[in-house]
Amino acid sequence: MPKSVPQFDVLETTIEKVHAAYKSGQLTCRRLVQMYLERIDAFDKKGPAINAIITINPAALDEAARLDAAYKKSGMVGPLHGIPVIMKDQGDAKGMPTTLGSLLFKDYLPDRDAYVIEKLKSAGAIILAKATLGELGGGDTHGSLFGSTRNPYDLERTAGGSSGGSGASVSANYCTVAIGQEGFASIRRPSTWNCVVGMRPTAGLVSRTGVYAGWPSVNGSLGPMARTVTDLAKVLDVMVGYDPEDPVTARGVGRVPDSYTSFLDKNGLEGARLGILRDSMGYDAEPDSEDFKKITEVFDKAVADLMAAGADIVDPIVIPNLTALLAKRAGSFADDEEAFRNYFGRSAAAPYKSRAEAMKSPEFAKVVKGSQQRWSRNAEPAAHYEYLKARDELMTHVLKLMADHRLDAIVHKAVEHQPTLIRDGVNPPYVDQKGAPHINTFLVFVPSVVVPAGYTRDNLPAGITFLGRPYDDGSMIKLAFAYEQATRHRRPPASTTAL
Repeated sequence: MPKSVPQFDVLETTIEKVHAAYKSGQLTCRRLVQMYLERIDAFDKKGPAINAIITINPAALDEAARLDAAYKKSGMVGPLHGIPVIMKDQGDAKGMPTTLGSLLFKDYLPDRDAYVIEKLKSAGAIILAKATLGELGGGDTHGSLFGSTRNPYDLERTAGGSSGGSGASVSANYCTVAIGQEGFASIRRPSTWNCVVGMRPTAGLVSRTGVYAGWPSVNGSLGPMARTVTDLAKVLDVMVGYDPEDPVTARGVGRVPDSYTSFLDKNGLEGARLGILRDSMGYDAEPDSEDFKKITEVFDKAVADLMAAGADIVDPIVIPNLTALLAKRAGSFADDEEAFRNYFGRSAAAPYKSRAEAMKSPEFAKVVKGSQQRWSRNAEPAAHYEYLKARDELMTHVLKLMADHRLDAIVHKAVEHQPTLIRDGVNPPYVDQKGAPHINTFLVFVPSVVVPAGYTRDNLPAGITFLGRPYDDGSMIKLAFAYEQATRHRRPPASTTAL
């Protein structure tokens, strides 16, 4: 009798393990999709009710079957063959609505895939579902369409945001990897608070076409979220590339390596010079609070671990005028309006012609408070001009500091506070984005990677950020990988165990 094949263990699996199981015959793509769907069914609206999923792809099982047939015939169709991916519901995947987590857009069905979704599909990935987000693409993950997403490590707390659904989905093992979008700290904060790896690449590497809040705005970037740095690098390889519809990507031409996986060196911290940035710069952070001190304890241990792994530490470094310059952040009303038109202009059936028209909808009154305020804000041209000057000045300060100290990267707390209690986010005092540093998106053209750094006294995840020079994304992956391999802090949440 033939030996029985043991069931594939989906918990904490990786792209490499999935592909090995396909090769050995232990697993099919259709079975893997079914296993993830079973987990979503068990944990997302029932049980712990993480509430990270807005829409499941109705064609996911059919797409998996097609990939299984292709595999039998000629092998893998690409580097992400049969890898289930969950997408933040801010980008378009044909056949599913793009809701922005809002009742305003609950019925919006885009005509085409986002550019990055096209690339993922061409590489063999399956878009399994669309994830919750901070409504209208900002803030912690609360929305009029779905409520609040819970943190798998503490169900009373937020998953962060605005890519909270993507972060919680990866952490709860609803998918192999996910895609987030960041314009403030929207990949790094939920990655940190859900104990996963996340990256906001240098602007210009990844297209935003078919994603709300794209060109001509430049602050926002799509990025990978994963349980390992290795998987993050593999997904980034597929995501990057020039797209004529997103002119910012012209800046990335010639700056992409053959593969970001070539930077995966477990000894990558040996001899690396790292500057430790200790000044508080997180949004609404309270440096004298006990909550802040709990994060500092984890960060101090992380710095010691970096040193133990062979890094040359410069501690502390001080960026001149940092907080005063960061306070000058301001958007452009004109850019935001044009970005709105560009995004919805890809579709034959745009739900609104402008944000002003959307705000006249009766549904706008149901939008969560923070998102209402962000959309209603009219940025003054003078303030935006001051921000642009401050951005240039701060970039010079950062690069000069790195040059003076011969730094390979700057290391700072990924978020300066523990995850916010949901009740404090949806009721007064409406705490939102607390402790989130945004130096990378303020500067725009620098990369940041966050990696789990352990747990606080309250057993909540914390992380560290590696921030580098423009387009030095590969080096940040190298440092993040070496730190991950030296510490291995990631552990799955107890709320979403094996089925």
